[in-house]
Amino acid sequence: MSAVASDTESTLRSLAIGDLDVLETAVGLREAQQERTGLDARTFALVKIAALIALDAPPASYAWQVANALRDGATPEDILGTLRAVAPQVGGPRVIAAAPEVMVALGLALEAAEEA
Repeated sequence: MSAVASDTESTLRSLAIGDLDVLETAVGLREAQQERTGLDARTFALVKIAALIALDAPPASYAWQVANALRDGATPEDILGTLRAVAPQVGGPRVIAAAPEVMVALGLALEAAEEA
């Protein structure tokens, strides 16, 4: 087994439990990326969610991006609108796969969706 520095271990533990602050620091400067696009923060966040849907991204990606979107002024209705907007381009199966991930990221129970 390799020796692991305490800072490395601490960062990995934080990432493993989904610490969004550590994740943002670890993967780059979001604000700098946004500034280069010319988009406002809300639109930038919604575009990133659209990209996750198109890529059939892993569940952890949604937790981070949905939190960013809400922080940047998007509403749950905006996120639903994003799902609807990309459906014709990415296909229903990708949107259906993304919906439960968005629900979890919004703190909604999946069981409620199954009962509806």
